[in-house]
This record gives sequence, structure tokens and C-alpha cells, in this order.
Amino acid sequence: MDLQQQFAEARKQVNNLSARPTNEELLLLYALYKQATAGDVQGERPGGFDFKGAAKYDAWAAQKGKTAEQAMQEYIALVEKLVATYNT
Repeated sequence: MDLQQQFAEARKQVNNLSARPTNEELLLLYALYKQATAGDVQGERPGGFDFKGAAKYDAWAAQKGKTAEQAMQEYIALVEKLVATYNT
């Protein structure tokens, strides 16, 4: 299976976890997914009272400079860890 197929399979597995990951894990999943699919963070950082938007922006910005392949590999590894943790 190539990297794209593994990434797509990992995306499906995330939706089938038996328990909800922590907020930190969810932010990392989001950030790695965005980095893999859209590249470096874009746009302005949300401000004011958009705490969720700001947290997502910051998590994505922390992945800056990673290639799509690196982000996909890290996403797949994280999903494997989450599946082992939450589906046992």
C-alpha cells in the first residue's frame, strides 16, 4: 500500500475509534491532516474570543515546514497509536 492509501485508511480509522481522543490529540490530528493536504498554515490567526480557531491555527502553524509526506507519515503513526490506545 502506498503512502496516499495508508493516509486515506488512517483517516477512516480515526472516525471509527471507540473513544474520543483528547483535545491535544485531536489538535495534532487536525494539524497533521492540514499540513499533509494544504501545506503550511495560511491566513490570519483568529483572535478575540475564537479560542478554538486560534488553537487550531497554532497547532497547524507548529507543523510549518514539514512536507506533505512527513505530515502523512506522522498522521498515520498517530492514528496507529490512537487505535492501539482507544480500541483495546
